[in-house]
Amino acid sequence: MNTRKMHTMNTNHGEEYPGSNTQDKSNPRNVDAEGEKSRSSVKHTGSADVSSAKQPITDKHKDWHFRGYLPHFDAGNVYQFITFRLHDSVPASAIDHWKRELQWQEGLSAVSTEAVKLYYRIEQYADRGKGGCYLRDERIARLVQDALKHFDGERYHLIAWCIMPNHVHVLIEVMNESLSRIIKSWKSFTAHQANKLLGRYGPFWGPDYYDRYVRDEKHFDAVINYIIQNPIKAGLVASIEEWPWVGYIESAGDGNVSVAR
Repeated sequence: MNTRKMHTMNTNHGEEYPGSNTQDKSNPRNVDAEGEKSRSSVKHTGSADVSSAKQPITDKHKDWHFRGYLPHFDAGNVYQFITFRLHDSVPASAIDHWKRELQWQEGLSAVSTEAVKLYYRIEQYADRGKGGCYLRDERIARLVQDALKHFDGERYHLIAWCIMPNHVHVLIEVMNESLSRIIKSWKSFTAHQANKLLGRYGPFWGPDYYDRYVRDEKHFDAVINYIIQNPIKAGLVASIEEWPWVGYIESAGDGNVSVAR
């Protein structure tokens, strides 16, 4: 039996770099197809029995594919570290410049040196808090956090999350729903509701997202630490207890998960 307990730093109610190789109250279901602590250690979601078996790809999952500027891996029953950002958090011209510097070629693996370096540069820039930073607004941050929690246990298992001023980090265990559809649901619903709350029009989220499947338990722990400590790393707070939009799930019991190769 698996018992899951949610930890959140939100009192308002309402590092190994993880990519490296070392509201109205309407339901998000209705828009699903519309288009779009400083801690030296963190609680583990259970003892993951990691095997090297490749995951079966169903018609809902796309395996390796490209959409936008980063490669994506979409398979069931894997842990996925995901980052998505506001549309103006990192200029497209900066990403194009970095790709030229890295001699980027289409078809690169997500674990390639070029892909890891590109993500690292994007993340460093985003942590500087550029753009509109609409997620600083408590209403918008709560909207996004609630959306992440909404399908927990139904479409995915939510493990950890952090909502930064202009981007979001999430760790989930993918179930039967495709990763691209999960992210589309989050972004579509929250973009529509956030624009209504802010009285604005136009793009809200950037068109692409970053995903990285978790290789093993060491990688799993590194990803959770990275997510939870991001507000400290970005200089926003001195202690993670000061940041309300971060949390993780503690689970008692054994979980079996295979890591994609």
